Amino acid sequence: MFLGHHLTQLKSSSRLMLPEGWSKKLTDGFYLTQGFDQNLLILSATAFSELYERISALSLSDPLARMLLRMFLGTANYMELKAGESPPLPPSLLSYANLKSKAILVGQGKYVEIWSPSSWSAQEAEIQDAQANARRFSAFNLAIHS
Repeated sequence: MFLGHHLTQLKSSSRLMLPEGWSKKLTDGFYLTQGFDQNLLILSATAFSELYERISALSLSDPLARMLLRMFLGTANYMELKAGESPPLPPSLLSYANLKSKAILVGQGKYVEIWSPSSWSAQEAEIQDAQANARRFSAFNLAIHS
């Protein structure tokens, strides 16, 4: 499971330095694609397949479904990672996420978000707004059952 957030460097040739232990979780291959918040997503093959199944089940006659499919698949890259390697980030995705020399990796359980430091700073400010969070998330059923 991917947890926490980590500041990392982009190595020369736009390779992403991963936190200790994360690269081991990606050695079976993974997908890199555009995220929803001017960020990037790293998804395991299983997580990517789950999302693809859900998106491809939408009606192709719906223009928003087609746009989502284009965004999700049209920017996706399958990658294989050998032990000790850092994954390369394609120029188009670097540009989309405004990534230069540093990135923030945010664990989301089954997947990882990649943010530029400035975009993550704005997102973090929103996340830390306790009053807004109480309103935003009150409709979710977040009960903990024993």
